[in-house]
Amino acid sequence: MKRLLQVAGMILLCFGLSLTTKVSAEENITVMTHDSFNVSKDVIAAFEQQNGVKVRFLKSGDAGAALVQAILSKNNPLADVFFGVDNSFLSRALEAGIFRSYESPLLAKIPQNLKLDATNRLLPVDYGDVCLNYDKAWFSAKNMAPPTSISDLIKPEYKGLTVVENPATSSPGMAFLLATIGKFGEDKYLEFWKALRANDVFIAGGWEDAYFGHFTAASKGDRPIVVSYASSPPAAVYYSETPLTEAPTAAVVTDESAFRQIEFVGILEGTKKPALAEKFVDFMLSRPLQEDIPLQMFVFPSNSEAKLPEIFVKHAVVADKPAEVSPQKIESMRDTWIEAWTTTVLR
Repeated sequence: MKRLLQVAGMILLCFGLSLTTKVSAEENITVMTHDSFNVSKDVIAAFEQQNGVKVRFLKSGDAGAALVQAILSKNNPLADVFFGVDNSFLSRALEAGIFRSYESPLLAKIPQNLKLDATNRLLPVDYGDVCLNYDKAWFSAKNMAPPTSISDLIKPEYKGLTVVENPATSSPGMAFLLATIGKFGEDKYLEFWKALRANDVFIAGGWEDAYFGHFTAASKGDRPIVVSYASSPPAAVYYSETPLTEAPTAAVVTDESAFRQIEFVGILEGTKKPALAEKFVDFMLSRPLQEDIPLQMFVFPSNSEAKLPEIFVKHAVVADKPAEVSPQKIESMRDTWIEAWTTTVLR
C-alpha cells in the first residue's frame, strides 16, 4: 500500500511539473497602443496560436499621450512593441531613442513614400488622409456646389457652413492645420485662418464633437462641411442602419487639400523578447492584419498586396497630392504653430 502511494505521488508530481512547464512555456508580449487601435479577435488569436503566445494590448490615451508614457518609461519599458506613432510625432519618437532598428522582410511590400524612417526603427502600418467632408444631400437640396478645395472655405457662399477641430486638442485638427501650412506656406497660412474666422468657422474640441455634434450628415447640427477623413464616406455606408448604395458624404482630396497621416510600429528598446517582438511587427505588416485594418480603424493598409474590402473600393478615395510638411519641421514648429493659430482664431 505504501509503495502504491509512493508511485501515485510520483505520477501526480510529474503531472504537476508537466502542467507548470506547459503554462510557463506560453510567453506573453505587450503591445502599447493609442486608444483608437482595434483589430479582430480572430486575427490576433491566429498569431497567438501560431506562436504559442498571449498578446496583451496596453491602450494608453491618444497617440501623443501614449508616446510620452513610452518616453518617460524608457529605462523600464511598459511594453515590447509600440503602435501609433504618426508622422506628426515621428521626429520626437526617434530623437527619444526608445526604438530599436528592425528591417522586416515585409518592408519590400510597402511603398517608398510611406517609409519615413531610413533607420527602420519605425515601420509604416497604415495611412489615411485628413480632409474636408461634405453632406451631399444638403448641397443638393440647396442647389449649391460643394467646396472643391480648402481655399473655397473663405468664399462668401460658404459662410457659417464649416466645422473644424482645435489642433491643440485634436489629431485631425492638427492634421488640417498642417494641410493649410503645406498649402499656403508658413508666411500665409494665418491669413487663411483669419479669413476663415471671419467666415464664421466653428471650432470643435475634437473629431467626435465636430462630426456627431455639428455635421449635418451625422447629427442635428447646422454645418454641412467638416474636417474628417477621406475614408469617412465608406464608414458612413458601413455603419448605416439601412443599406446604402451611395455614400451620403464625400471627401475633398484635390491637390494640397488633405494631409496624410501615417501610423508606425516599432520595437521598444529594453524589451526582453526581441525575437517575439520582431514576429509581431512582421505580423502587423502581413496580409491577415493589414486586410483587417480598413474595417477596424477605417484607414488604408500600408502593404500594397493587401486587398481592400469592397466598401473601400467603392466609396473611399486617396489624395494624389496631399499637402506636405516634414516630420522634422512639425517637431520643431508644432508649439509655435498651435500658439499662433490659437491667437489668430480663438482670441
